[in-house]
Amino acid sequence: MNNRHVALWIDRAEAKIFHLGEGDFETLAVHAPHQHVSHRGEPRAHGSSHPAEDQHFFHATAEALKSAEEILVVGPGKAKLEFIKHVHRHDHALVDKIVGVETVDHPTEGQLAAFARSYFRKVDVMNGTAPIR
Repeated sequence: MNNRHVALWIDRAEAKIFHLGEGDFETLAVHAPHQHVSHRGEPRAHGSSHPAEDQHFFHATAEALKSAEEILVVGPGKAKLEFIKHVHRHDHALVDKIVGVETVDHPTEGQLAAFARSYFRKVDVMNGTAPIR
């Protein structure tokens, strides 16, 4: 498993972690606690779980990322930003590993891997760590 470049796609229901290799990738999923439903049968308007459950979900996601060297955080909504806030408050070891945050809707795994590889190539060029070809 490659830990140099890792992309995290996160929403309220799950986090998908992509360990990117040159031509392949491995994924790991972290699932949020069960979604809570209001009395009318509709999901809660301000998130799918209670704050304590959100923190547990974010911490489990952070634990799954601890061996990563560089992390790109993506997702369709506010969960990615809430995860970043959680990292700054509780999982300080990841703060300097996060190289970017981008809004990405619901791509296929292949589309997300391609997007992340392109992003990391740009980061590597900016940092002077791109491989010589």
